[in-house]
Amino acid sequence: MAVKKKKKVVKKKKIAPKKRVLKKKIPSKTRIHKAARAKAKPVSKKPKEEGTIIGKITHYFPHVQAAVIKLKAPLSVGDTIKVKGHTTDFTQTVNSLQIDHVAVNSAQKGAEIGFQVISRVRQHDVIYKI
Repeated sequence: MAVKKKKKVVKKKKIAPKKRVLKKKIPSKTRIHKAARAKAKPVSKKPKEEGTIIGKITHYFPHVQAAVIKLKAPLSVGDTIKVKGHTTDFTQTVNSLQIDHVAVNSAQKGAEIGFQVISRVRQHDVIYKI
């Protein structure tokens, strides 16, 4: 016969709850930044305009150095324009305009026109009329 050993019962010690230490409230970083922003002068996101905005580049054909723009204002042959973008900044005179591969002397607001450029342009470059 096997003798059963009694299991020793261990009582768990009661652990006193930790005392809460009050910390000084330090403003969070976002609060600091918001406060700093409130004091700062508002900065306009628009770049300084070089003239009136005519439109934006929608496409560029590098093999013929031609660009397509969507016009927001009328444009005609002989006008001086400035192309401004992230890496683009040049001024040129408009020598030729085309709408659907047909040469025209002027184009109205809303038209998509093609014209020859003297330097590389990129999509979303802005065209100003000087």
